[in-house]
Amino acid sequence: MKKLANLFDLAGRVAIVTGGSRGLGLQIARALGQYGASIVLVARKLPDLEAAAQELTAEGIAVKAFAADLSDTLVTEQLVERVMDEFGRIDILVNNAGATWGAPAEDYPQSGWDKVINLNVSGVFHLTQQVARQAFLPQGGGAVLNLASIEGFLGHHPSRTGTIAYNTSKGALINMTRALAAEWGPRKIRVNALAPGFFPSKMTASTVDTHGDEMISQTPLGKLGGETDLMGPALLLVSDAGGHITGQTIVVDGGATII
Repeated sequence: MKKLANLFDLAGRVAIVTGGSRGLGLQIARALGQYGASIVLVARKLPDLEAAAQELTAEGIAVKAFAADLSDTLVTEQLVERVMDEFGRIDILVNNAGATWGAPAEDYPQSGWDKVINLNVSGVFHLTQQVARQAFLPQGGGAVLNLASIEGFLGHHPSRTGTIAYNTSKGALINMTRALAAEWGPRKIRVNALAPGFFPSKMTASTVDTHGDEMISQTPLGKLGGETDLMGPALLLVSDAGGHITGQTIVVDGGATII
């Protein structure tokens, strides 16, 4: 029987982390790297990726950076091919890259809807499909971690600018997690999700600046999410410690959705 500490060990495993150049993606990449995984950071902007890769490398984490637009299915297929050529395997996929767009529902532009749905739903599915085809299924298993949001369970607060496409996309991602887990479970592919609450990030900066005090007052733990708060849950869901967990979404929100 493995010791408990060994169940979290990711040595020898390769993890793709999309949207990994900053924020929640970088936080998760750091957690997996600290426990031994080789990290493949993916984002659109190469300078940001290179800065994040240098940061992780300085901490002793093995990391490669690949710039890619994950809303393009051809780019997605080529990305997975490049990672397989470089490492020969993929063990973990963290789907963190995403977009949002704020506007009242009655005025929501088609371009905003398309941008959010194409990346947050279609892009996630296409990348996951390619990783399964090229790596997980031939290898006989793997772990997918999708970054959803409490907005996938809730309507947006009416005091804040509407984000109907984002809410819709995260709700879809939560059920995509369940559907893929059910279909791929017999082939030893686990699929889970995290649903963060209010975390400061570049995407949420304007909302947090305007409504941060209100968000904190609505959170039982009395704070916004911090720079380590996703590390433990992410590590659990992609490691052997979470080996009997699939199709689940863990909410990490300081209790904001319980009141």
